[in-house]
Amino acid sequence: MPQDQLLDHEYDGIQEYDNPCPGWWHAIFWLTVVFSAAYFLFFHVGYNGWTVAEAWQTAAAEDQKKLFGTMGDLHNNPATILTYMDDTKWMNYAKNVFLANCQSCHGPDGGGVVGPNLTDDYYKNVNKITDIAEVVKNGAAGGSMPAWKTRLHPNEVILMAAYVARLRGKPVNGQCRPPEGKPIERWPTLAEVTGAKSKAKPGGASK
Repeated sequence: MPQDQLLDHEYDGIQEYDNPCPGWWHAIFWLTVVFSAAYFLFFHVGYNGWTVAEAWQTAAAEDQKKLFGTMGDLHNNPATILTYMDDTKWMNYAKNVFLANCQSCHGPDGGGVVGPNLTDDYYKNVNKITDIAEVVKNGAAGGSMPAWKTRLHPNEVILMAAYVARLRGKPVNGQCRPPEGKPIERWPTLAEVTGAKSKAKPGGASK
């Protein structure tokens, strides 16, 4: 067994042994250097590396599949929108989507900021309840209202239309924008569009 060797220098009366780092420590160090170079080339230079944003989008898509898997495909018709307007679970979900994406223009209560007030009876691009989903999907006002068809799941577009329709007539905390556009007729009831006397189950979905 090799003897410990003192180095030939002294600091404040203190000497130290010559104890080099073990070989395995050096091996790990150089492996991390090689790995960092490969990591940089793969994620920041090459074209095959995935990004955090791409990983998030993939995870979000999987979550949406699970979320909407039992719902089927929602269609833009009055019965579907009116039904989901009264569905507390999905309206809470739509509210979160609205707050995340729409409140900067329309306010947290829908009273309007730079975008129009969604709580009164005046509309610029809507004449009937199904027009709301078209505006959400395709945008309006020459791009001032962006198209969300590439950023929202098709079912989310319908749920957002139901949530926006639900905002009509709701009280607003604080100031809201003055009326814009023209007044339109009230939304129909579910019974009026289905001919049913009682509340129907969520419709408009095809498995």
